[in-house]
Amino acid sequence: MPLSENEQRLLEQIERALVEDDPKFASTVRSTNPRTYLLRRVRRSAGVFFLGLVVLVVGVVLNQVPLTVILGILGFVMMLFAALRGAADLRRMSGRAHETGRRPPGGKSRPGSGGRQRQSRSSFMDRVEERWRRRWEDGA
Repeated sequence: MPLSENEQRLLEQIERALVEDDPKFASTVRSTNPRTYLLRRVRRSAGVFFLGLVVLVVGVVLNQVPLTVILGILGFVMMLFAALRGAADLRRMSGRAHETGRRPPGGKSRPGSGGRQRQSRSSFMDRVEERWRRRWEDGA
């Protein structure tokens, strides 16, 4: 959903006030690329995944029953957490995070996200609503 003219004007005023108030912070924010942050998170997730794998293998190699079970569960949980977090970050990096039905913070979807699938859903819902409205109008 694009911003209205009033909202765009307010946003520009806020940006100008930020640049005037703290130019160093404004330049830092402008130069920060969210993709590098997500890439860093994916690398950390891969590291945690391999660390979990090592913990799991060490638990299997050690032949002490209570320690083996604890290390095995701990390694599995670490691998699962890292895989889920890494997959979510990769999906967000590719720009397909909102196709799964999730909405970004704030509850509004980005313009152009979802593509053809979101349009077909809305047209389907439009048809269903139209039929429902006609049914009530014809029945009354």
